[in-house]
Amino acid sequence: MTKDEMREQILSAKKANKVSWEQLGDSTGLSPVFLCSACLGENSMTPEDAKALAGVLGLEPGVAEALADYPDKGQRYETMVSDPLVYRLNEIVMVYGETLKEVIQEKFGDGIMSAIDFTMDVEKVEDPKGDRVKITMNGKFLPYKRW
Repeated sequence: MTKDEMREQILSAKKANKVSWEQLGDSTGLSPVFLCSACLGENSMTPEDAKALAGVLGLEPGVAEALADYPDKGQRYETMVSDPLVYRLNEIVMVYGETLKEVIQEKFGDGIMSAIDFTMDVEKVEDPKGDRVKITMNGKFLPYKRW
């Protein structure tokens, strides 16, 4: 089974079962953001976690096997970049990317924030003027090696 086939089966089962990523995360013990990313084909899961999720959603073993396969990350970028929400996230990086680089390197030194040793949370913050989206990215700082 391909990652695309896996993705479609998971999204269909999620919709049919009327469950949220939060509920699936609670039932598997995984972060809803990471779980969603794996289900969309951007990360892999351990075979045990993949079987647990397939069981929760009532999916065939082939889905669990595909969830555990190594992904080719970013394959849907060209498709997703025109989505208004994804476009706005890219716009944030275009406008604030250099600022973030300057501030991070001023605080930590010459290096990068890991997207491997990384977590991300998405929260809804209620506000009388309109609800807010709070995204917290937490990545290990990796200094550049000199030799």
